Amino acid sequence: MRRSGLLVWEILRGLEQMAAEGVSTLDLETAAERMMKDAGARPAFKGYYVQAAGDTYRYALCTSINDEIVHGMPSAKRILKKGDILSIDTGVQLDGYYGDSATTVAIGEVGVETRKLMRVTQESLELAIQQVRAGNRLFDICGSVERHVTANGFSIVREYVGHGIGTQLHEEPQIPNYIERKNENPRLKEGMVLAIEPMVNAGKPDTRVLKDKWTAVTRDGSYSAHFEHCVAVTSNGPWVLTRP
Repeated sequence: MRRSGLLVWEILRGLEQMAAEGVSTLDLETAAERMMKDAGARPAFKGYYVQAAGDTYRYALCTSINDEIVHGMPSAKRILKKGDILSIDTGVQLDGYYGDSATTVAIGEVGVETRKLMRVTQESLELAIQQVRAGNRLFDICGSVERHVTANGFSIVREYVGHGIGTQLHEEPQIPNYIERKNENPRLKEGMVLAIEPMVNAGKPDTRVLKDKWTAVTRDGSYSAHFEHCVAVTSNGPWVLTRP
């Protein structure tokens, strides 16, 4: 999983360098597929069946712009412009194991509030990572995200959550970015790997899915940010597999 994680990290860093005014999200998709192929890896998302959409996903990346939260599909018609923010989410399967990570990048200069949205979302992920310790419980992760996001005046997407990961892309447990008392609250054990991914809206938390059956957007049109890492529970504390 460490090899898969580092490959995802390398791909995302390459795409961050490419993401600029005038570039299409399909340009990023093409580059990502090439990097995966060169590394002998398979795109984790491409061909993945999602029951809610009633179809398999057709791309290696999810590219979500501005008010798009997750599952935005790459397109030659989606040209990045100054002031956009772009969530790039991708995963690979390498030697039977999965890696999954996401980042949000600004295209040129963006407003102060948008910068704050990105910063707070990333900070909430880092706070969650620190809770990935044997003996802690799942709610320690969920609560750390929720407290930081709400304290800064933003809202948490509730329909989409993180997940366990390993020989499957999505494994138990589900990892909400908020505490829901009716949910299970398992104790973290050494050897678990968790894909933690705060999705945070500048406005209200309400979402809707576009007619394409994939792209989730904020209902009020506010911007949304998304960051994700795969984190292993070890005897020495959290080990982020998707960065050096």
